[in-house]
Amino acid sequence: MTTEATTATTSVRDRAQYGLCAALALVGVVVIVDASRLGAVTSSNDPIGPRAMPFVVGGALLVVAALYALDVFRGGVGEAEAGEDVELGQAADWRTVALLAGAFALNAVLIEPLGWVISGALLFAMSAFALGNRHHVRGLAIGVALSLITFYGFAIGLGVNLPAGILQGIL
Repeated sequence: MTTEATTATTSVRDRAQYGLCAALALVGVVVIVDASRLGAVTSSNDPIGPRAMPFVVGGALLVVAALYALDVFRGGVGEAEAGEDVELGQAADWRTVALLAGAFALNAVLIEPLGWVISGALLFAMSAFALGNRHHVRGLAIGVALSLITFYGFAIGLGVNLPAGILQGIL
């Protein structure tokens, strides 16, 4: 009787996993349907064209959804989380959350007028401060370095121009 009760409890507990299986299958179907609407564009350099990859991804999503559903049906249960460095009995640190939210909001407001390099450096320095860093000059210097690296990485590597703001013409 204990085995039947455990099986019943497990099947009830794992029904939510079937929702994830259905969501994966739905995404797979959407990807395949969307890929079927792509025009057949091939050339001598690319005989396969752009349609192949979405079909592969959509098919893989369907296969994963089916295998996952089979695992859930057979009683497979995800491994319990080992836990993180979080004290569950302690209250949330709303000051840190508010400081991080303020840093992101300030970045959203300042990115156009000041540009990515300045607003990104401020975002990093303020986020580091909110998370406990008390070396303000070092945090700001690292923020400047990271924002310059990402600015030029996007511009040169990806061809995407981030806003330069007041540094237009200098960068």
